[in-house]
Amino acid sequence: MTENTFPLIGDKAPEFIASTTNGQINFPNDFKGKWVVFFSHPSDFTPVCTTEFIEFQRNIADFERINTQLLGLSVGALSSHLAWFDAIEHLENGEKITFPLIDDLNMKIAKKYGMIQPSASDTHAVRAVFIIDPNSIVRAILYYPTSLGRNINEIKRMVIALQTADKFKVATGANWTPGEDVVVPAPATATQMRKLKKDWFLQYKKLPKAKIYETLHKKSDRKK
Repeated sequence: MTENTFPLIGDKAPEFIASTTNGQINFPNDFKGKWVVFFSHPSDFTPVCTTEFIEFQRNIADFERINTQLLGLSVGALSSHLAWFDAIEHLENGEKITFPLIDDLNMKIAKKYGMIQPSASDTHAVRAVFIIDPNSIVRAILYYPTSLGRNINEIKRMVIALQTADKFKVATGANWTPGEDVVVPAPATATQMRKLKKDWFLQYKKLPKAKIYETLHKKSDRKK
């Protein structure tokens, strides 16, 4: 990890052992071979957090199909987490939450990941998202203020885009979604450049949505 108080893109995800609503975990060792969406919440029983938990749960099958595990953190005790989960399940449009939520009452893990930002709060985590790859490398980081709920579809799109880039050696342009053209790497030599059109620095190729999902889902199946 670089000389910071929290990991940056390209760093190894910091290790920790924690109690969760699904039992004890050893992170990231217990998640080797999987992508992880590791996200934090300010506290239990807050309305915006509740909407996010419901939406994460409603999308959990989609994440699992792309070999991705959800892992939450809230600055609170395990007993509070469990009571919150029970309350969410019994809401009119609630869900039974099945992904783990970390007990981090002492804020050690939140501070290790830069989820506590004093200008926002000394005691509550901001809405952070770390996308971590199967080799335990941080690949993307998002931060949201407490008043703004996350776009779960965007987080899912980011994971798919990162996986697509890794598998097919391409990049994805602005607003890309699976099925749209992808960006190919820029030419590495003058000879390669001259073989291309005048817009040599921005070249696209087609990558069908079906091919992406077929490849990603097959890879996910092999991990089971």
